[in-house]
Amino acid sequence: MKYKLRMTGQQYAALQEHLFPGDGKEAVALALCGRYHGENSHILMINQIIALPYEDCIRTEDQVTWKTDILDSILPEAEKKGMAVLKIHSHPNGFDRFSKTDDISDRRLFSSVYAWLDDGFPHMSAIMLPDGKVLARVVDRQGEWHPVNTISVAGDDLLFWHNDTENQKNAPQAFEEKNGQFFGEETYARLRRLSVAVVGCSGTGSPLIEQLARLGIGNLKLIDPDVVKEKNLNRILNTTYQDTVNERFKVNVLAEAIESMGLGTIVEPISKNLINLDVMRQIAECDVLFGCMDSVEGRYYLNRLAVFYSIPYFDLGIRLDADGLGGVSCSCGSVHYLQPDKSSLIGRGMVSLKLVGDEGMARRNPTVYEGQRHEGYMRNVHVERPAVITFNMMIASMAANELIARLYPGFRRVRNADSARRTFDFRENDHMCESDGESCPYLAKYAGRGDTPLFLEDSAPEFQNA
Repeated sequence: MKYKLRMTGQQYAALQEHLFPGDGKEAVALALCGRYHGENSHILMINQIIALPYEDCIRTEDQVTWKTDILDSILPEAEKKGMAVLKIHSHPNGFDRFSKTDDISDRRLFSSVYAWLDDGFPHMSAIMLPDGKVLARVVDRQGEWHPVNTISVAGDDLLFWHNDTENQKNAPQAFEEKNGQFFGEETYARLRRLSVAVVGCSGTGSPLIEQLARLGIGNLKLIDPDVVKEKNLNRILNTTYQDTVNERFKVNVLAEAIESMGLGTIVEPISKNLINLDVMRQIAECDVLFGCMDSVEGRYYLNRLAVFYSIPYFDLGIRLDADGLGGVSCSCGSVHYLQPDKSSLIGRGMVSLKLVGDEGMARRNPTVYEGQRHEGYMRNVHVERPAVITFNMMIASMAANELIARLYPGFRRVRNADSARRTFDFRENDHMCESDGESCPYLAKYAGRGDTPLFLEDSAPEFQNA
């Protein structure tokens, strides 16, 4: 079983502010965490932080003592919502491991937690160091420790801390001599540990996938239910006419191409629709999400998934409007970077819940949809636009570079906070950047909520019946 701990950038900043007030003494906070429980992994996502007041603690440079009465209000809520408990405290002296005092404290605390929350699922204890690094461990029912494999922060910058006991092979020459020269010696190890899902493997998806594999991403999950068609050959890398004859799935063609590179990326093709609970759960295990879909419904559900499971989400979109006679009225593309508890595609005007419903109806019951569209109740969601590989590849490159910029702060001169949305207008040769907007009132409150029936509300019937 592998364990992960996730938090948002705003949560991380709040913990830093409370745990390091500037007096050089330890401080402590608790958090209620949503869960992802899979066959081989268990992930906790911070949902609510409870900062223990300084005046209620006895604080020194190397110890903090606090009354556990606060558990009386926290544990009933955790039990009701099926959530986990995280304890996190500071080591202002920079001691980079759990101390014997921490061992005693954790065993006492979590024996009480397990006595109340008898669901068999794990809880965690964590330390934050002065440089912001976070260490964490699972404390089991027997008071034994298990390492947390990955701790991540989905903020303006993407922060990852990995358990050093994980084996890492030496970097192939292609990565060591080329990528490493630009981004530093840790480039290979950092990218190799990432698990990335790409939903949509056509125009922008296939060139993005090609770049991620050649950058050295360790694990790629490719999601797309469609087979290769002749109309796709102008823009899907590595596809051939024979693939259309054989009606091969796009994900299988791309997976075969990645494996043939011999660069060691583990690729998992998933030839199913995103709107499927089993597919959603496979995606939820990933560290980073990319959406390369035309479907408004798909973009909405991927945004929602990223919120509930505290995953950074990059959304790619291109709009090309032409009259077929050489007249072009619109040719632009955008890369949206979305944090779990900040603005959403809804707030940015990219997703209409009405159109989400219309597309869902068209997918589930096309006969009813066509009848209602004919009567004027529905918009036509089956509109195909031009697709040009040169435009697609540029937006795919923008998205890959956006990931790199957030993994390696300082890669570009502008702040990551000012690049929540990047748009390029091909006609005007104009590149625009925008900062994030207000937190989404509809989705942000669910950041880190994890496995819960709330994720299924407003969802397609097949979600609820899965």
